[in-house]
Amino acid sequence: MPHVVTQACCGDASCVFACPVNCIHPTPDEPGFATAEMVYIDPDTCVDCGACVKACPVGAIKPHTKLGDDDLPFLELNRLFHAEDQPGLTTPRPSQAPVPPVVRLPRGTRLRVAVVGSGPAGLYTADELLKQDGVEVTVIDRLPVPHGLVRAGVAPDHQETKGIDRLLRQIEDQPGFDYRLGVEVGRDVTHDELAAHHDAVVYATGASTDRRLGIVGEDLPGSETATRFVGWYNGDPGRVGLDVDLSGERAVVVGNGNVALDVARILATDPDRLATTDIADHAVEVLRTSAVREVVVLGRRGPAEAAFTVPEIVGLLQRDDIDVLVEGVDLDAIDDHPKVLALRAGVTRTPDPARRRIVLRFMTAPVEVLGDDRVTGLRVTTTRLGEVDGRARLDHVGPEADVPTTLVLRSVGYRSEPLPGLPFDAERYVVPNVAGRVVDEPGGDALAGTYVVGWAKRGPSGFIGTNKSCSLETVNHLLADVAAGRLPPAPSTARAFDRLLRERGAAPMDLSAWRLVDAEERRRGREQGRPRVKLSDVEDVRQVVGSAPGRRRRR
Repeated sequence: MPHVVTQACCGDASCVFACPVNCIHPTPDEPGFATAEMVYIDPDTCVDCGACVKACPVGAIKPHTKLGDDDLPFLELNRLFHAEDQPGLTTPRPSQAPVPPVVRLPRGTRLRVAVVGSGPAGLYTADELLKQDGVEVTVIDRLPVPHGLVRAGVAPDHQETKGIDRLLRQIEDQPGFDYRLGVEVGRDVTHDELAAHHDAVVYATGASTDRRLGIVGEDLPGSETATRFVGWYNGDPGRVGLDVDLSGERAVVVGNGNVALDVARILATDPDRLATTDIADHAVEVLRTSAVREVVVLGRRGPAEAAFTVPEIVGLLQRDDIDVLVEGVDLDAIDDHPKVLALRAGVTRTPDPARRRIVLRFMTAPVEVLGDDRVTGLRVTTTRLGEVDGRARLDHVGPEADVPTTLVLRSVGYRSEPLPGLPFDAERYVVPNVAGRVVDEPGGDALAGTYVVGWAKRGPSGFIGTNKSCSLETVNHLLADVAAGRLPPAPSTARAFDRLLRERGAAPMDLSAWRLVDAEERRRGREQGRPRVKLSDVEDVRQVVGSAPGRRRRR
């Protein structure tokens, strides 16, 4: 009776280290882990001890006898991963995955660290730091609410994945942890001021800007980025007022990664179904008026090269309320590949005009966004994979065609933005670093006491859990620098830092304030049979905090 990893897998690898027989792969020290879509349990090695179930922060692991119909494809996916010859995984494996070494601070050391960014990368960093005695961590974020993409990025109909917020809460509960939310570096405080009030500063600011298409018309009203649209329906305070035109019967999403599928799925889902989730109230109201019946998802390459993951496409194909069609390729003429096999098995249902539909259109590239004052269509062309000097090349071969639409959402990748006071690698769109130590330029000298984790460190790759091993690497280097005496104590104090913020007119929210907001959102959710009702307005957030009697700052 093997256990099975299912769609909700976040890749945090806690299960890997909990397994006593090393049957879960890839592990963080094996090739391919950083780009793996999920981890997989070897059914022949699993002894059904259940240790992985307890370790998983999102409840993604189940005994095979307790799999629901939607989970059954993952039984075969887990088996296939271990049945096939996996490059880099053919050497004998030890009986248990090695636990990554952690640098230990000398006894009596006191360390105060600022972590900028409250998403998974920032919280995993805080967790690793707080495993040491004598460490205090202040997590700073420009928004008045924490948890980054777990709150504002994960789709509202993926509540299993959002379950990782239970782990984030456990991290927050550790002694020495606190927040300063609603504080923006560059506006309320400079990097130099952060460094003067903390022994070290770690940046976990992610990659929040969408890459551009570079075509005519992409800035027309009705042409929007997927990131802003996702923030809009997830209640990001900065996206509440986004102008979303759903008056047409067709929307087009350019790009076919997981975020693109999320966006398409939200547009094609009955609003009554979404209303039971934690989707923002204003988004449900707009979606109830939507005329969209078809969402076209464009990909420049074929299904095997698609950016979406196998778990994500399997989940979409199992939806009985949405038809999924494939255009641009003949699936039967393409070599077997897990994504191709999933599509072949999942698009056999006869489309029903009464259902909304998602069209996955492969081998198609955008040429121009059409319209004068607003978007009226998207001009596209067919593509072909070629080769020049032994290197793959994507050619536009035509013919061109116009796809009528009033909404184009661009989802072709992400990049970090420069941070005030920090160096920036304008070619890779990351903070230049060596294994998490920030350097003054690519290949340059390290900036003492300054570190980076997550997408700002490595670029937009991996999944939520990938940040765990990423943060461990950075934290180990930070601790090694402390142990070697390379980080002099900060000249100022935590109280002085709070005083500085008040003098700047900032009104930072601490952990106790966030807990008040969290409790109020959950209370409102219980009244409506939902996980929570998000407070999307900054003033509403502050009113909840300000009206609480006897609140005291925690430190």
